Amino acid sequence: MRLVFHESFHDSSYSIDDYDNAAAEGRLVGMMQALREEGRYEVAVPAMASRAELLRGHTESYVASIELKPRLFAMATLAVGAAILAADLAVRGEPTFACVRPPGHHASRSSAWGHCTFSNVALALLHLRDSGRIRSAFVVDFDQHTGNGTQDVLRGWPEAQIFNPYGDSSAHYLWSLEERLQTAPQVDILAVSAGFDAYIHDLGHKLRTQDYFTIGRLLQAYAIRLGHQRRFAVLEGGYYLPDLGRNALAFCRGFE
Repeated sequence: MRLVFHESFHDSSYSIDDYDNAAAEGRLVGMMQALREEGRYEVAVPAMASRAELLRGHTESYVASIELKPRLFAMATLAVGAAILAADLAVRGEPTFACVRPPGHHASRSSAWGHCTFSNVALALLHLRDSGRIRSAFVVDFDQHTGNGTQDVLRGWPEAQIFNPYGDSSAHYLWSLEERLQTAPQVDILAVSAGFDAYIHDLGHKLRTQDYFTIGRLLQAYAIRLGHQRRFAVLEGGYYLPDLGRNALAFCRGFE
């Protein structure tokens, strides 16, 4: 399994919102420390996405509006580049997890909310589709909030399906994911929006660290059933910093 990360993601100054939890100082420090200390995950360094890659899923006017905020544009474009690199590695058969910010699953074609800017996962999938390497995809978004932006950007692609698990308890949540994966389609790649804010001490107040390992293992088993095992994940939410690293590591251990 490979990690995708750039040291620039440690810089919190990109955000223009004083209440941007995703841009919290030091948010990715514990995560990368836990993943690196595992000692088994090589880190691949991404480059910024091109403007043409952004325009696959966003309107010209929206991209231009973000360009007026140079720090945000640079960081968000790097996040898209990281998602694209993760997808490129995954389509060659190597599971990947991209540790990025800003997140992307609330970024629609012409707007965004929830600390998001560009639709990282959706743009990575469109990159693979338009280069002829995939024709279908299944997206699992286990963030506390529904990935409405991913849904909007991919809405014209019927061979790309999206599922957000739901449950008012840990057991119900995991059951909903396992139940859906049993009937999930045969696709060319599995993409995951990996949000950790359903954690017991975070916004969702239900999942525990072991549950993230279970989520990763359920997704791994689905990818194995697909035959090709192509899968990648991109970080979305997760704001309880003391445990964010160990939750991400638990997921990666299951997903790898």
